[in-house]
Amino acid sequence: MNVFGVDIGGSGIKGAPVDPGRGEVTEERFKVLTPRPATPDAVASCVRKVVRHFGVPVGPVGVTFPGVVAGGTTRTAANVAEEWIGQDAAGLFGEELGAPVTVINDADAAGLAEMTFGAGRGRTGTVVVLTFGTGIGSALFTGGRLVPNTELGHLELHGHDAETRASTRAKEDEDLSWGRWAKRVGRYLAHVEMLFSPELFVIGGGVSRKADKFLPLIEGVSAEIVPARLQNNAGIVGAAMAAAAAGSGPVVAS
Repeated sequence: MNVFGVDIGGSGIKGAPVDPGRGEVTEERFKVLTPRPATPDAVASCVRKVVRHFGVPVGPVGVTFPGVVAGGTTRTAANVAEEWIGQDAAGLFGEELGAPVTVINDADAAGLAEMTFGAGRGRTGTVVVLTFGTGIGSALFTGGRLVPNTELGHLELHGHDAETRASTRAKEDEDLSWGRWAKRVGRYLAHVEMLFSPELFVIGGGVSRKADKFLPLIEGVSAEIVPARLQNNAGIVGAAMAAAAAGSGPVVAS
């Protein structure tokens, strides 16, 4: 069964049909720019454009959101418009698409995909999946089970919101070299390691395609650090997994 996955990011909204049983997109993904301002109606219109690029959906749709999501309602809005706070996102997208929609935190979706089909597969200890982009998303797993909405990118680090110093956007905005940025990422990972003692960090987001440029430069972290295998498709795949599992209980990484 193909299910549709849409990943809403701070700079782009991308999606594709997905085979959730294999963890693979079945067609080349389609992407549009995230609107400015990223209001609920504007984003919903873009999500519709992405989905309709492939035709009218005939099955469930999973949509990620860059913030806390509880019961289909968005509770925070760090990198999108404040109007998202308290928004019935599942209802909004469902009305826009005319299809059943499941909404999940973006990093949680990426984490589910990586734990089931990617770099975290088979790991039963504590695993932290981090997505570096406009901000820093996080997904925390223990025993293969997700602890949702951790939002570890907003930890305070040396007096700053961590993602304002160590996200990919911070690297680009400040024109940081890979070495300088890796030092910041290392400090951030060391802080997360101190709090949760993970056995594994999985580094995702678009920058994971260039893992060889910065992962070898990270110091001061004891846990294993690996790049995401699904790279920037992880959120799309995880969203589709959540949609496929809706109504059948919590999604568990296998």
